Amino acid sequence: MASSKFHGRYETVDRQCDWPGCTKPGEFRAPGYRPNGFDGPGEYRWFCLDHVREFNAGYDWFEGMSADEILAAQSPISGWRTESAAFSPRAAVDGMPRWADFDDPLEAISARAGGIRSRAERTAKMAMSGQWSREEAEALETMGLGSDTDKRRLRRRYSELVRRYHPDRNGGDRSFETRLNKVVEAYQLLRKSAALA
Repeated sequence: MASSKFHGRYETVDRQCDWPGCTKPGEFRAPGYRPNGFDGPGEYRWFCLDHVREFNAGYDWFEGMSADEILAAQSPISGWRTESAAFSPRAAVDGMPRWADFDDPLEAISARAGGIRSRAERTAKMAMSGQWSREEAEALETMGLGSDTDKRRLRRRYSELVRRYHPDRNGGDRSFETRLNKVVEAYQLLRKSAALA
């Protein structure tokens, strides 16, 4: 199905306009009876040019919304606080700032980019010092440790992080499982490091 130069037109030969009594080709898509959602894309209605214009003239996107919901939907930053891994209450466990702590999305982006940049700079400095390999420097960053780490500090930090991220300590919540796996992998790499001997 290709879109033609006329914006929004999908030329087909086998689709008829859904407007009652119209026999023209249905070349323009309009919202259907079932919206997009978790179950997949919604169902569309297809109209000819005249009827899609009539449909659009009477369509109310804000139907069923309160005045506050309409105001929020019209905001230029609507939707940026959507719950995701970066917005969840547990988002700051890796030391990165939480997006939900900011009122301005640009400040949130700047703070997170600064955190990512400083993490990368620390990892590069540790790797360039010659004491640690690049993988070991990344593992130290995962563990939240500096280049002055010894075996005792490594074991203590590992124990602390396992207690923090293990599902048994979080009421069976397995959302930290990926983080826990990274900590275990980092510890296994670092405990064998010649730099800690």
